Amino acid sequence: MSGWGYALKLSKEEVKNAEPPGTVKLIDHELHRTPTGTNYNEDHIQLVPHPSRSPADPLNWPKWRKLAVLFTVSLYALIANIASANIASALPLLTFQLLPPNSLTRLGHLVAYNVLFAGCSNIVWVPLANIFGRRPIMLLAQLILIFASMGGGLATTFNGLLIARIFQGIGAGPEQTISPEIVGEVFFVHQRGRAMALYTVCLSAGSLVGGIIGGYIAGNLGYKYIFWITTALSVFIFLCQFFLVPETLFDRKSHLAHQERNNTYNDEKEGTERTEQAINSKYQSKFGIAQQLSVGMYRGHIVRRFIAPWKTLALPGTWVVMLHYGGLVGAIVTLATIAPALLSAPPYLWGNNVGLINVAGLIGCIVGGIATHFTADLLVTRGAKKEVHGFSEPEARLPAMFPALVIAVAGIWCFGFSAANGSKPAWVGMAFGLGMVSFGLTQIPSIGFNYLIEAYYSVSSDCFVMTTIVRGVISFAWTFFVVEWVFTRGPREPFGIFGMLMAIFALLTIPLWIYGKRWRIATAKYLPKVGEGEH
Repeated sequence: MSGWGYALKLSKEEVKNAEPPGTVKLIDHELHRTPTGTNYNEDHIQLVPHPSRSPADPLNWPKWRKLAVLFTVSLYALIANIASANIASALPLLTFQLLPPNSLTRLGHLVAYNVLFAGCSNIVWVPLANIFGRRPIMLLAQLILIFASMGGGLATTFNGLLIARIFQGIGAGPEQTISPEIVGEVFFVHQRGRAMALYTVCLSAGSLVGGIIGGYIAGNLGYKYIFWITTALSVFIFLCQFFLVPETLFDRKSHLAHQERNNTYNDEKEGTERTEQAINSKYQSKFGIAQQLSVGMYRGHIVRRFIAPWKTLALPGTWVVMLHYGGLVGAIVTLATIAPALLSAPPYLWGNNVGLINVAGLIGCIVGGIATHFTADLLVTRGAKKEVHGFSEPEARLPAMFPALVIAVAGIWCFGFSAANGSKPAWVGMAFGLGMVSFGLTQIPSIGFNYLIEAYYSVSSDCFVMTTIVRGVISFAWTFFVVEWVFTRGPREPFGIFGMLMAIFALLTIPLWIYGKRWRIATAKYLPKVGEGEH
């Protein structure tokens, strides 16, 4: 049963014992007796989702292929965000390099419209990926990124450059939605946290690396080289995607049902490592080159798949994660846009070095990635070991998010209030603030994306659509107005308000942590029925 009335009437013990979508048995407690008669438990990590016996099942792929897939989608996120952000630190130079001269406020639209279309394009990308498969849509998006970057290098007017930036955003869209979905489809539950940590480090670092190099490229070579370098990087990631990433959208439910009908399922208990090695060695040679490089499928239900993302707004977890992600990306894009404008003016006068402020952000990003790597999966497995049933709950990941949320909110205020100080040493506070927000941007989405994959596995890609739409809208709204707002009212007011909004979004994590499982019970009716192994 499901529904709010039913869920709210359940006792704490009933909620604890319930198995709504997202609750899986991760730990198997096996009782052993020593020769002396002492009993002790030996814990075994279960493979969740349970792999089928098909060599095309991404869970059966050898470790090197899984790592190649993770490397490619993470690199796509890195390059796409470099492409998005590298022009931000070059904006002060574009005021006279791009003729006729344009105001800094107008040039800021090159960033605002890019992030808007990067988010909103997923309204189309994700349903198409659910219909035709991940592989063709990723390749198509990367081709658009290549040609849009070329268009930016050839553009000679502001309007031409703006159109190129819009299509760059469209080509970058899937790195925010389909990429994390691919990570979730390739790795088991007990591995996803560490895998997602690498992806989110690249996701966050791209904006910072782009901010560092953009000013130097524009100052020494001219702004057009920003786009030609992005073109070369985009071609490289397209080749990696084509040769290293097979199709990951796999109908595991049908394969498991077929195995069960033919009585070929093997129930023998094995350790996780031994099981994965056996699977990899058994199926590695059967997954041929032609099958690996094949492109496209057709799964039908076109109208239903385009409507599906909007239905995920009925899921509380979607709201919390999309507000976190939208607020954080909005903050980092705003900081990356306004910092070069401030540091190019008195009393700083950094010139071509304005992008160096992003070094602090890069440090925060790396520290956040390391922290996530060591905590994300640990909390899940430790929580499951403590449960009598060995259940893994998506909410077990959320406490790792709390320190990062506090640090990110404080970072927004630190940047804004330091910038408002106006003294020459104030750049130190601005750098610390940017580093603190970058720390949060690395850790919080990593945990939030894993939460969506585990709590709402069957519709997680649709949940990602809503997170990126909100991310695009918030980033667009903040960057569209922030330059003029800062120069008319000072940095204190806008960044004080941005920090307050992010603090409100952060507080929503507490009820999700406490009542998340009860809410999943209540909203189970909104999720498609999932077959065995589909968690």
